[in-house]
Order: sequence, then C-alpha cells, then structure tokens
Amino acid sequence: PRVCVVGSGPAGFYTAQHILKHHGGARVDIYEKLPVPFGLVRFGVAPDHPEVKNVINAFTQTARSERCAYYGNVTVGRDVTVAELQQAYHAVVLSYGAEDNRVLGIPGENLSGVYSARAFVGWYNGLPENRDLKPDLSCETALILGHGNVALDIARILLSPLGLLRKTDITDVSLAALACSKVKRVWLVGRRGPLQVAFTIKELREMINLPGARPVLNPADFTGLENAVKDAPRPRKRLTELMIKTALEKPGEKTMEAQAAMEAQAAAPREWGLKFQRSPQEVLPTADGRRARGVRMALTRLEGSGDSAKAIPTGDVEELECGLVLSSIGYRSLPLDPAVPFDTQHGIIPNSSGRVDGVPGLYCSGWVKRGPTGVIITTMNDSFDTAQSVLEDLRVGTLDVSTSREGFGAVESILHSRGVRPVSFSDWEKIDAAEVARGKAAGKPREKIVDPQEMLRLIGH
Repeated sequence: PRVCVVGSGPAGFYTAQHILKHHGGARVDIYEKLPVPFGLVRFGVAPDHPEVKNVINAFTQTARSERCAYYGNVTVGRDVTVAELQQAYHAVVLSYGAEDNRVLGIPGENLSGVYSARAFVGWYNGLPENRDLKPDLSCETALILGHGNVALDIARILLSPLGLLRKTDITDVSLAALACSKVKRVWLVGRRGPLQVAFTIKELREMINLPGARPVLNPADFTGLENAVKDAPRPRKRLTELMIKTALEKPGEKTMEAQAAMEAQAAAPREWGLKFQRSPQEVLPTADGRRARGVRMALTRLEGSGDSAKAIPTGDVEELECGLVLSSIGYRSLPLDPAVPFDTQHGIIPNSSGRVDGVPGLYCSGWVKRGPTGVIITTMNDSFDTAQSVLEDLRVGTLDVSTSREGFGAVESILHSRGVRPVSFSDWEKIDAAEVARGKAAGKPREKIVDPQEMLRLIGH
C-alpha cells in the first residue's frame, strides 16, 4: 500500500511512524509546504525548551526509513490537488495542522502594536511568513490575552534575561529586538477565573522562578479556592495550589535563603501577573488613531463551574494601559482544498476516528482533526488512532490495494509540469547542518535560516 501524509509536524510524523511500524510493506510519502520539516516542533516550541524538541530525533529515524520519503516545498491544494493525491495513493492522510489564528473580533485589533500570539511566536522561532514582523517593543507594559501555555511562553520570552536566550535557537533578529526591548511588565488576562486557566504547572513554575522577574498575583483572586479544588483532578489541584501559594505568601514565613530570594525578587526590575474575569472589548488607540495605548475590558462573572464555566459580562468595564497587545486565544485550521469537507464553525475536517466523513480513502490527524489543543503527546496518541484506522481499513479490504498506485512517480510528473521542485530529506539535512554550523559560531545550538529562498539556494535549487 502507498500512503501519503500531508504535513510534516508531529501529527504527520507520528501517523507515518505508526503505519510503517505496524505494516511491513507500506510505503509512506510525507508532503510539506515549507522546505523544512517538523512543523510546530520547530516553529512553535519555545527556544528555551530544547528538551521538547528531542522528538525530532525519532522523526528523523522515520524519515530515513527506506519505506518513507519526504517532499518539502510542495503546497498541497495549489501545487498538487487532494484529488490528484488520491489518484496516486491508496490512502491520503491530512495532517496539516492549524495555520491561522482566531481573531478577537473587537474594534482596534488591527492597530499597530497588536499582534497574534501565532505571528509573535513565529517571529522569534524563525517561521518564514513572520520573519518581517518587527514588533514594537518600545513600551513598558505588554498585555497578553489568554491563559494558555503559549501566553506563558510569550511572557517568559519577553521577560527572560538575555543571557538565557542567547544560548537558545531563538533567531538573531528577535534576539537583537529583545535586547533593545523596554518591556518590563507583562499582564496575562483571561475571561474566566484561576480554576479555568489552560496552562500547565511546569510552565507556571518556570515563570514563577524566572530570574529577575517578580510574580504579581492578587490575593483576593485566590481566597477560598483551597476548598473549591479539594476534589478537583490532581493536575488542576496542584496547579491551583501553586498559584495560591505564590499569591498568598507572607514574607515572614520563610527560611533565611528563601527570604533573601524573596527580597531579590521584590527588587526585580521586571514583573508579570495574572488578571482574571476580564474580556477584551476594544483596543484603545493613541490620539493619532494609529497605535494601541491600552485595552478596555468588560469585567465578567462566571456561570457554572469547572472547565464548562461561562464568562458573562457584568456591565462594568476597566481600562488597562499598554503599548503592546498579544492575542493568544488559539490557533485555527483552514480548509485546504474544495474537495475536502470542512466544518468552518469548529475549524476541523469532519471525521470519525480520523476517517474523513463521506470520502473513503481520505483521513486526517492532529489539530485539523480534533481542534488546536493539547501538547505533542496528545497529538501522538491522536495520530496513532488515525493510523490505526488506516491499518484496519487495509486489513478488512475497505482500502483496495489490488490496483497498484504510482505514488510519488505520478505526483512528480504533475509537480514537474507545474514547475515545482520538491526538497528531499537529505536536502533538509544540508540545511540543518548549515544552521547548526552558524549556531556554533554564535554559541547557540543553531541559527535558523528564515528565508525559504536562501534555504533553496543553499541546496542548489
């Protein structure tokens, strides 16, 4: 059987890995629109979280398997259609993720100084489409809308000591911009309360322990929460307890070392805090109407409890001054090709266990399958689930493999006729080696090349 996977992020690679491992004869081709593989592992994971990128080693083993091939620099839906891929392969798996962001839908969100988290993360991680972002970091206060791990990542990058960032694979352009940054206060704002935050304890702990930055949590937000989380699941309970402890700590209750650490933190030049039950209504413009100078927020009250609690505006509003607004309210998948059904309301391809509704032989995995949530391990399990569906359909004969399919042979001539030259995995390894060499010269693990044309020149395309 010949299987094609569209997208080379974790969803694509885990799907390919599972099929290759559990079917001794299957061949899997992975298509990617960028010359370089690995999706959000390369472009989403924070530069100061190198351990999370270790999955790249496993993906590299998969790509080097003689039954797997990687074709970068190919945009499915433009360079080759899904229908053409279905002609060439027995099964097609769409794992192209979420390449857009949700919008706030409020006045002023297009003012200068307002950025999506997606674009900002793409900028410091070297995503080609965001390389020219040039965010304005000349203000003292930044406001991040959202209480997820991406919001904490951004806060951490904005407030991290440069010495820490210099040792990461953050791009040299963003490092230079952060070196001149005037931002010293970051507020993370959410519509709901402390019991509904979406970030995890590891990210929160890192933020609390960030050198030179002091957490500012309002004790009033946390009073009485001990009782509310008594019976909550353990991760939620531990996370809430850490917030309570940080908010309510009294200086007198500590050992000498802890006291000294507290005093050092109290004198810290930078600070960050969590604000709850506030929903953005409008980004307020400066007098000339061009830039952001603050955000007006509706105060909310919660209806219901736990994860299903809804934030309802109370009628009261509050304004918060800031010159930088980052909206971190989630990523969003887009339809790829008119031939593929798409649920625009939920931003997913309608499917059951990864089988695309009403289109036999077409599958999906990852964020385009279940929405943009979860960490790499969530995507791994989800992709194994889709791969299992493909293997099952091969086993029971739903996928007819009696007719041979040409696979890349057929696609290659289509691409050639359209003037598209794919990038192979060994081409990527040349780009990789060049990045690592450039990084070494600067004392970093790698210096990412952010211009696709430069990547292609490097491999003689």
